[in-house]
Amino acid sequence: MKKEQKLTDISTLKTQLFWDTDINKLDYQKAYVPIIARVIERGDQSEIDEIVRLFGREKVLLTICNEIKFLPNYAIERAIRFFPELRKEDMLCYLNRKDESYHWI
Repeated sequence: MKKEQKLTDISTLKTQLFWDTDINKLDYQKAYVPIIARVIERGDQSEIDEIVRLFGREKVLLTICNEIKFLPNYAIERAIRFFPELRKEDMLCYLNRKDESYHWI
């Protein structure tokens, strides 16, 4: 069984994903929730693979289920496509919004 190699920084992720952040100053261990959320929402399979290598699969799955408070519907579907073991009914971001309509400006 191949052991996941953990990375030591997020420099391998596309900087376009973090257009509003100086990634050189980002403490990726403390900011793992917004990093994972941004990659789920806007990244592709290669970025998903990178966050799994960076944080570990279990931490990514637990973060998606228990810590990300909001993802748009399309990102929830993407998360399920990237991680087939996920169910939206187990995701906090889905439970927070399933019966509410969101009105944007």
